[in-house]
Amino acid sequence: MRLKLPEPMLLAFNEAEAAAARGEVPVGAAIVDRSGTILASAGNRTLELKDPTAHAEMLVIRAAANVFGSERLVGCDLYVTLEPCAMCAAAVSLARLRRLYFAAEDEKMGAVEHGPRIFGQPTCHHRPDVYGGIGEERSRILLREFFSSKR
Repeated sequence: MRLKLPEPMLLAFNEAEAAAARGEVPVGAAIVDRSGTILASAGNRTLELKDPTAHAEMLVIRAAANVFGSERLVGCDLYVTLEPCAMCAAAVSLARLRRLYFAAEDEKMGAVEHGPRIFGQPTCHHRPDVYGGIGEERSRILLREFFSSKR
């Protein structure tokens, strides 16, 4: 029996699929406040914006901070379809996000469970609660299909 994904993760997957349709690596993200209200969602736009920092997580953090009216998203949660890279993990910490939910691990570029493990570093000032594997199979299939279509 498959578990139903939380609404913010479903939205993140919608954003990832839209990113793939634009030719972007299919990663999507959504941020919710403490009450569960969705503040923002985004998908990768690095190619479209010609901006190496335009990862889904960075875009959604910027948009949510604008809506929230603060650079600190205290009490907010991030849902993302792939384990964040070092840049995005550092932004999660700087934004003071309460929880990070991600779908698939990223053994090559991930920085939460892999690589530099940003939240485990002594220089990391804020460590969110981390929950991985939520929708992992769906994310892996989406990524596999995207990259196989590029070869």
